[in-house]
Amino acid sequence: MSATSSHPGSSFGHPAREEGGVEQQGDRSRSPEESKNDGLDMSGSGRPRTSSFAEPPGVPGAGAAAATAPVGSAAAVGSSTGKSGVPQASGTSSSGCSNLKLARDSGKVTTVVATPGQGPDRPQEVSYTDIKVIGNGSFGVVYQARLTDTQEMVAIKKVLQDKRFKNRELQIMRKLDHSNIVRLRYFFYSSGEKKDEVYLNLVLDYVPETVYRVARHFNKAKSIIPIIYVKVYMYQLFRSLAYIHSQGVCHRDIKPQNLLVDPETAVLKLCDFGSAKQLIRGEPNVSYICSRYYRAPELIFGATDYTANIDIWSAGCVLAELLLGQPIFPGDSGVDQLVEIIKVLGTPTREQIREMNPNYTEFKFPQIKAHPWTKVRFSH
Repeated sequence: MSATSSHPGSSFGHPAREEGGVEQQGDRSRSPEESKNDGLDMSGSGRPRTSSFAEPPGVPGAGAAAATAPVGSAAAVGSSTGKSGVPQASGTSSSGCSNLKLARDSGKVTTVVATPGQGPDRPQEVSYTDIKVIGNGSFGVVYQARLTDTQEMVAIKKVLQDKRFKNRELQIMRKLDHSNIVRLRYFFYSSGEKKDEVYLNLVLDYVPETVYRVARHFNKAKSIIPIIYVKVYMYQLFRSLAYIHSQGVCHRDIKPQNLLVDPETAVLKLCDFGSAKQLIRGEPNVSYICSRYYRAPELIFGATDYTANIDIWSAGCVLAELLLGQPIFPGDSGVDQLVEIIKVLGTPTREQIREMNPNYTEFKFPQIKAHPWTKVRFSH
């Protein structure tokens, strides 16, 4: 039943941080409301990450508006259709953020000294213009800009840098190089308004759409997403996961909002590595990770020794959502989600529970048989 036992071998909240090998998830205490919604996971080992400039955890569809678009995606109202048939944004909108200097100045050219994302650390001047805000979250903002030398569009993700910790997202992205993963072109640091305030800026590929927005386009039109889209998207998602897992990296926040799509080519790129981590056997991890609806059962059970297979579970949830037109395992709490999972997969065995978290072996679950695969029918 768990991602660990069922399978062989991813908005932008606060990125997980490291200090002395111990994972630090955020820097504030969890609110009573967050704890109330945890369900079975009451370990207090972390906090839910907000969606990558989309809706809050557990509320997909609550309004992925222009100012709440994923990293590297277009923030638009309305849609049209690209050459490949993939719904395409028809306009963009910028928005402000009180704690950061945000502006749109199409005539201004900004020049910074940046380090290439891959290869030797050879800082170079990089100039960009046409800057506008396309998304913001609790801990940063994302801009769209145009490189002056190549005229290419890029996304610049700006996050507050805590000098006490290494930025895990930067470390991981510098080692990744795959056609289905958003590329880190450059990175540079900038000063903030306050004394000693430093921001890390990640210059990334700009990709205009997301799987979430494509699926929502078809849902609003009361039509079914073509199965060819589902196949193409899922193939590319699993390619990206196979690659990062081969590098020992677990994304830990796979969801439609973090799957960027080029409407002209249908190429998918996995983005937002703010929760990603290089998993090390024997080293504990936070269990309150991954966005609600896409959390593997072992995470709901509070496991801290999980594997990268939690990404596979999340990917399966994405697949089911594309076919059904809605999340397969919704719920406002861990208990709610577990009930939905049991309705489909049946009551977990004692051995499955032990593999997920031995502390729950005596927990009483309703005895429900797995839903027969012969009776599985999708809306199309």
